[in-house]
Amino acid sequence: MRKKIAIIVGASRGLGRALCETLCTSYDILAVARTVGALEDLDNHIRSIGGNITLAPIDITDTMAVKQICRSTFDRWGHLDLWVQTAIHAPPLSPADHIDPKDWTDALAINVTAVTTLITHLAPLLHADSQVVFFDDPVAIASKFFGAYGATKAAQISLARSWAAETRKIGPRIHIFAPCPMPTYTRRRFFPGEDSSNLSSPQDEAQRLRTLIHS
Repeated sequence: MRKKIAIIVGASRGLGRALCETLCTSYDILAVARTVGALEDLDNHIRSIGGNITLAPIDITDTMAVKQICRSTFDRWGHLDLWVQTAIHAPPLSPADHIDPKDWTDALAINVTAVTTLITHLAPLLHADSQVVFFDDPVAIASKFFGAYGATKAAQISLARSWAAETRKIGPRIHIFAPCPMPTYTRRRFFPGEDSSNLSSPQDEAQRLRTLIHS
């Protein structure tokens, strides 16, 4: 029986890590992130619960590194059944007329350009029944002080919606979900000091999203 393979981009923490933990019973996981130590910790955890995981410690803004991972995936497995895109750059909140040029460049590179590169090079590995998951953030888009993050997230989701429309009849199936608020690193950057007691845990949200993916 052919193994089901999932690539989780942004796997080292938050929702990405929780999805690795939740999905490893159904898929062999290819975990992509920049932080080697966090990936190694994830590797130890996934193996301790009986899952299979391969680490890919790369910067997704490095086009050559993305190409190499895609080539290695093809050589090893020949396909992907699931791609989950959780990696995001969250620049500091700022008035639109005070956005730092470096913050804007980084947000554009990770949230838009890298996703375009990933679509280009992962698409040949996806088949008609494969699934791809992107995450919308409608609260941040067009909200005050969220200009750099909101604009680049909106561009990413617009790209995903176009791809979904193009592949609706032929696959892969493109999902765009809006997760419940969670006490993640990204949210803490936007809402420092927030009472997180009423937020969903990444683990609970990963379980909910797994149901949506498999529905």
